[in-house]
Amino acid sequence: MTLPPGSTLGIIGGGQLGRMMSMAAAQLGYRCFIYAPEATGPAADVCAKWVQGDYADEKALAAFATSVDVVTFEFENVDPAPLRRIAENAPVYPPIEALEIGQDRIREKRFAADCNGRTADWAEVTSRADLEAAIAKIGVPAILKTTRFGYDGKGQARIMKPEEADAAWASLGDAGTLILEKMVRFAHEFSLLVARDQQGNITFWDAPENVHKEGILATSRVPADAKVIEQVPAARALARRIADRLDYVGVFAIEFFAGEDGPVFNEMAPRVHNSGHWTIEGALTSQFENHIRAVVGLPLGSTRLSAPEVEMRNLIGADADKWLEWASDPLTHLHLYGKHEARPGRKMGHITRLSGL
Repeated sequence: MTLPPGSTLGIIGGGQLGRMMSMAAAQLGYRCFIYAPEATGPAADVCAKWVQGDYADEKALAAFATSVDVVTFEFENVDPAPLRRIAENAPVYPPIEALEIGQDRIREKRFAADCNGRTADWAEVTSRADLEAAIAKIGVPAILKTTRFGYDGKGQARIMKPEEADAAWASLGDAGTLILEKMVRFAHEFSLLVARDQQGNITFWDAPENVHKEGILATSRVPADAKVIEQVPAARALARRIADRLDYVGVFAIEFFAGEDGPVFNEMAPRVHNSGHWTIEGALTSQFENHIRAVVGLPLGSTRLSAPEVEMRNLIGADADKWLEWASDPLTHLHLYGKHEARPGRKMGHITRLSGL
């Protein structure tokens, strides 16, 4: 079903992704209501309405759902149970199963393998003895991770040699079930940005090559290195299998390592993604617009590049203090998220540069 302009989208979460989705929706003539536990947030500046409520409050969420025509979400750390109940009042996209898979690293790895994807060697860890057994099984260097709620390098501990297991366990052992992942030998990291509409049509953007610093995405660049480009067809084939298996609607991202023998699945984000921010200026249709198009039932827009070369850089912490410098560069597009406190490691905005025109 196609919702006409003037309809209302409900977005669960009021951060920068909700902000940019709201802006894309407004351009197409749709209103956005935000539901979030905070009193305000980056999306508050641009949404039509902000509803404060706990993510676990089923009654409040149900009432919110009755005020909108369709519901989507901007991040995956939301309890899916209340969302299943609000689906009785308004359709929810992407599918809640995708949310559940994206929340759990172990379930995610198994799902990728079921779709014939290749992952790093891994083992489930629930005790200190499990960790010893996992190290013996998959070896080091490896990374011990929480299975839920980790992002931007949080909830992780590197184990470069066996004697570092004690420190890793001390830092994460109280977090419940963990996963130990063997570190992959790779030349580059890249991501796939995928859009799928309600009729099952799928489109891809060019795959950006990503550089992380201290676990946080620093830059995304297209075109990527030739090693990445040669692995994109196999990565896209996996993404198509995942999207069709889930009957996905909306935009999602998969992060890959460009391994020696082909792409290695790292993780999936069932939502718009930081590595796709470059598409706002760098593609004919941004990831945010195509997400809105998909959830309201419109045809997907073209994902062709708008310039031969595009680079996005995250503004982390005090980087945003150089806003005048960035704004004074005529080749730079500045995006600030309206966050008031520039804490270390916090994404305050991003810049995008188009070149080769």
